[in-house]
Amino acid sequence: MLKQKTSFSIKNWNEDDRPREKLLSKGRAALSDSELIAILIGSGSREESAVALSKRMLGSVGNKLDKLGKLSIKELMAFKGIGEAKAVSIAAAMELGKRRGAEEGVKLNKITSSKSVFKLLQPLLGELTHEEFWILYLNNSNKILQKLQLSKGGITGTLVDVRIVYKTALQLGAVGIILVHNHPSGTLVPSGSDKNVTRKLKVAGESLDIKVLDHVIITEKAYFSFADAGIL
Repeated sequence: MLKQKTSFSIKNWNEDDRPREKLLSKGRAALSDSELIAILIGSGSREESAVALSKRMLGSVGNKLDKLGKLSIKELMAFKGIGEAKAVSIAAAMELGKRRGAEEGVKLNKITSSKSVFKLLQPLLGELTHEEFWILYLNNSNKILQKLQLSKGGITGTLVDVRIVYKTALQLGAVGIILVHNHPSGTLVPSGSDKNVTRKLKVAGESLDIKVLDHVIITEKAYFSFADAGIL
């Protein structure tokens, strides 16, 4: 007797179990991470449904969305059932989530501590595999006038142009700046170069009455503050 072929198409599921219908009827918060990803990819393979495929993908990264977001297009396509179009959709969604986090950080438009600097820029810098150097320009109430990516470089460093830093500060009327860069290696120990750049910018700012208020080094999960450590 022939066995009836099992269909993994979501169209054949109970309506309450279909991710799209579930989102429409119960709201976004009712869906699991795998169900949300299933909506992105639309379909699975002949062997498994989109939800099962999504669960398998998440399981491979310890069910951590931040780790899934770090996978390259090629790595995503290594999962059976994920072609280039689906991989691009997942990568785009992960990037949108990252940018949303960055926008929420911008709402912290007044710097009150090194922790607020970390919250503001960690979404942009924390997961990078190369170094980037940013400047926060502040007014006399410590409100952010502008955040500027000064440079980006390789794994071990970036170039910092003092003239560009203070030209922008003068144009904005900033009275203080905060230096921020990331360490892709994950180390929170400032290098000799980090200290030299801080000293150089601090000395240059003194002649313009623009203070270097802090230099914050960011990694994926933590940060180091020159000001908090008393070495500014």
